[in-house]
Amino acid sequence: MAPPLCRPKYLISADNPGPIGTTPVAHGAVRQAGSRAPCRRSRTAPAKRPRTLIRLVTRAHRFHDLLVKHKGGKFGDLAKSEKLNRSYFSQLLRLAYLAPDITTAILDGHQPTGLTATQLIERADLPMSWREQRRTLGFA
Repeated sequence: MAPPLCRPKYLISADNPGPIGTTPVAHGAVRQAGSRAPCRRSRTAPAKRPRTLIRLVTRAHRFHDLLVKHKGGKFGDLAKSEKLNRSYFSQLLRLAYLAPDITTAILDGHQPTGLTATQLIERADLPMSWREQRRTLGFA
């Protein structure tokens, strides 16, 4: 029996310049420069992974990649191509700039209790400073 795959990692490449050069890979796969890496089983019970939060963070990074690839493209046109309201598209896009450890914690299911997708998406005052993000969202 093959060992289980580790938690989602980040794919870093010159072609994929997400926030600080990282983009989360879809749930269930581990890729580092195109390879799969097995890891040992954890002896502790796995954390319950919040599917809605994971979906939000993943979409945010996908939309960020779209924005980068369509240099000079109109923001509203990108939102329309995804069949989303422009304001919701911008709310999602802000999540691409979460601190990497916050993103990893959400993907691993280690977010603070009470942090919901609705709270995260509606945080209009989400600071750009990673330290302030940790404090504001309860990760500090």
